[in-house]
Amino acid sequence: MGRFRPHVIFSAAITLDGKLATHTGDSKLSSKADKNRVHKLRGKVDAILIGKNTAEFDDPILSVHHQKKTNPTRIILDSNATIKNNSRILRTSSKIPTIIAVGESVSKKNLQRLEKLPVKIIICGKKHVNIKKLLAVLRKQGIKKILVEGGGETNWSFVKENLVDEAMITITPYLVGGITSTTLVDGDGFSTIAKSTKLKLKSTRRMNNEIILHYEN
Repeated sequence: MGRFRPHVIFSAAITLDGKLATHTGDSKLSSKADKNRVHKLRGKVDAILIGKNTAEFDDPILSVHHQKKTNPTRIILDSNATIKNNSRILRTSSKIPTIIAVGESVSKKNLQRLEKLPVKIIICGKKHVNIKKLLAVLRKQGIKKILVEGGGETNWSFVKENLVDEAMITITPYLVGGITSTTLVDGDGFSTIAKSTKLKLKSTRRMNNEIILHYEN
């Protein structure tokens, strides 16, 4: 499998009750030490992938701080190509390689807007980006290792196809609640435990008030 698609690593910080953010979208969970750990991890991969919602709400730059390394390619899943021109990702796309993955049903207007920017566009899947096809295309382009730092919906698109090879999850000491708060994996979910993705716990590490869990498929 690995030869046909990149190695996929899930990376996230979640609350004790499994949330990625509060219901208002506040996702500032990680300690400084954990952020440094994530930047080291980013420095070891070829690409970082997020969904459109994370790009919009968090407006991340997805660069590698504190590391003397080149930045990994940034991949945004944006089926309808609605990412805003003033997003930090698009504003830095001339400096850091950026791929926008869109669906075939994307509007001409939105596509033409992106085509004017220094980004690579991959059209893949009909209304929504087809993750399996996208990974095959990325592998052909030399991307061997991807860090997925997505929200609940993006994460589900990988989990439902059993495309997670590793998971590096930081458990933070917060309880935030909220029925609408995004969790590590959202989407439709599996109907039974037997059908779900089961990972093997490789290691645990305590870092002050946080625990880092490392799982492998």
